[in-house]
Amino acid sequence: MSDLDAKLAEIAGQYDEVQAELSRPEVSADPSEIRRLGRELSRLEPVVEAFRALNATREELAGARELRDASEGDDELKSMARDEISRLEADETRLVEDLKVLLLPRDPNDDRDVILEIRAGAGGDEAALFAAELLRMYLRYAARHRYTPEVLSLNETGIDGIKEAIVQVKGDGAYSRLKFEGGVHRVQRIPATESSGRIHTSTATVVVMPEADEVEVQIDEERDLRIDVKRSSGPGGQSVNTTDSAVRITHLPSGLVVEIQDEKSQHKNKAKAMSVLRSRLFDLEIHKQREADSIARRSMVGSGDRSDKVRTYNYPQDRVTDHRIGKTVHDLPGVLTGELDDLIDALQMADQADRLSAVTGAAGGNER
Repeated sequence: MSDLDAKLAEIAGQYDEVQAELSRPEVSADPSEIRRLGRELSRLEPVVEAFRALNATREELAGARELRDASEGDDELKSMARDEISRLEADETRLVEDLKVLLLPRDPNDDRDVILEIRAGAGGDEAALFAAELLRMYLRYAARHRYTPEVLSLNETGIDGIKEAIVQVKGDGAYSRLKFEGGVHRVQRIPATESSGRIHTSTATVVVMPEADEVEVQIDEERDLRIDVKRSSGPGGQSVNTTDSAVRITHLPSGLVVEIQDEKSQHKNKAKAMSVLRSRLFDLEIHKQREADSIARRSMVGSGDRSDKVRTYNYPQDRVTDHRIGKTVHDLPGVLTGELDDLIDALQMADQADRLSAVTGAAGGNER
């Protein structure tokens, strides 16, 4: 048995163990354990399915080879067997390559829900309008994938723009799809207020964080937090209700500040703010781990560095260009209505190729 087959057999065994765990009565009464085992099952399932397909293909291949060897004197049957062998060998090669990708160290956060933050950058009112367009783009993308988005916080400018938005996106694999969106997004177009017809460049920053569970990020509320409560306000500072419902939480050890306002409930605002704070702290820890991981550091596609210029949306040329992989899509209106899959699929493939190259290179270096 090859090293690959031994590894795959081990994973198939783990898969069976997780399924057995999920069927235990005591597990069915523990929602957090169900979530944990469900994530593990979804992580292992693609590998196990591909392994089973590989074994089935190899069995068919062995049968086709036996038929070829047994068909001496029957040229037609031998020719059919050879054609079948050729097809099955190609399938075997493809499945082995697929499994090598599936066995790459996987981002353990891929199956998590997402906290998405969008902030207007350079460009004044144009940047705020662009940030609002990005928000609508991601909400439409979430709807296309049957994710559940909820706007937790929205700081509007009063001219249909936004200074900042915080959105929670719930759904299987949400982080795996959206994590490549982090960075600086740039728009090039002629503003409606520009009489001379000059093209302006404005920016907005997108931050994508996996949502953390309470048990994963421990916060001592009495020691680590300062919680301030004030009245919620709408655009221009107008009061939108008469109760002190807006909540501002400062995490003293890190200096992180989260402010959420909602018209209905101070309690709900605090819960949302705590969720965002936990995700920001979790995200800080992820970036520290990546800095310590040489292979992850070599893979630049999924780095999510907030200072990186990741994408340009050029209105005059009807194009969207992702600078990390050099891919251009000539359908800007479609992209802005949430048709992001071509870009995200290409980013995922580039990330896989980078990581496979890094792992192969590291293995080659060790051999030398």
